[in-house]
Amino acid sequence: MGRSPATTKDDAQALFHSLRSAYSATPTNLKLIDLYVVFAVFTALIQVGYMAIVGSFPFNSFLSGVLSCVGTAVLAVCLRIQVNKENKEFKDLPPERAFADFVLCNLVLHLVIMNFLG
Repeated sequence: MGRSPATTKDDAQALFHSLRSAYSATPTNLKLIDLYVVFAVFTALIQVGYMAIVGSFPFNSFLSGVLSCVGTAVLAVCLRIQVNKENKEFKDLPPERAFADFVLCNLVLHLVIMNFLG
């Protein structure tokens, strides 16, 4: 049949503990990028919640704001992948180049979003 709730709870606690101990070994620069991604996603969720409560009269503005947050979060995840030293695929890419790509892509993203606003 099923597992008892006590063993499921123990398994969940063990999983949480192992994830937390593994994340504590993550370098500080990657933790900062993670924090930035969480902030961008949280901002998008706040905008969606505001739209649900108040309405989305200027729909272009709502869409631009949410797409800006989501696009920035996606670009930050790409930056995190490129900067991570454990990732062997980008081992020859210097972090400065990855950051320059991030800034340039953010500039293009926000120029498109400003154009979409009208």
